[in-house]
Amino acid sequence: MSGKKSTSSPRKNSPQAKLKLPDRKTSPIRLQDAPPAGAPIPEKKVSSGGSLEEVSRAYRLNRQAVEDLVTADESNSPPVPRAELRRYQSGPKVKMADWVKALILKWWAGGMICYFFIWGLSTFPMNPWDQILVLGIALGLVTNLIVNNIFRFIARQEGAYDRWMMFPGKKLLFLPLDILYALVLVFCTELTYGAVNRLFRGAEASSPALGVEPLLFGLILLLWDLLFLGMKRLGKNILQDARKQ
Repeated sequence: MSGKKSTSSPRKNSPQAKLKLPDRKTSPIRLQDAPPAGAPIPEKKVSSGGSLEEVSRAYRLNRQAVEDLVTADESNSPPVPRAELRRYQSGPKVKMADWVKALILKWWAGGMICYFFIWGLSTFPMNPWDQILVLGIALGLVTNLIVNNIFRFIARQEGAYDRWMMFPGKKLLFLPLDILYALVLVFCTELTYGAVNRLFRGAEASSPALGVEPLLFGLILLLWDLLFLGMKRLGKNILQDARKQ
């Protein structure tokens, strides 16, 4: 055996075979391409024809405009016509007045109470006073927890629907007050049914002339509610005029 070392080429799968060094002639990175030290860097031109400084100047942040936008409120903003604001508001195209929404919602609440607690419990024998108590509690809870909160949610400005609420406060203290007021409304509604039936059919009639159904019950309840709200508004105006004097 000879003492000469083997000069065979590396294997095909060895790391030495896979590693390829870049050719100095064909490599795109050349030392002579770099500008000399201290030489000014040529200014690049953008596709629009202007310099990079001119284009970047157009995209500089206007800090004062951003500050004005962040701190904008009703006190430091110019008045905008309502017709202009409607162009950018989302919602149904058919606009309803606030008083129409309030009347429909109150009418719906009264009819719902009649449907669930008069028609729904018609199979259970109940004393008229017990029925008034149940209806009053249910109507007070619905008014305080559902109707008043819907008024606050759909109001464009805070307090816009306060005139349609007997007790517009949000505290828990107003819940029993709403129940007491609902008891008065239900009692007046029951008196209306009784007076109409006595007037047109007599006290001994077997079938009432005016039956109880959700739409009419809700309408009578709404009329009594509007009457008491008007009395509240009138009394408030009288007190305010008395204090001014």
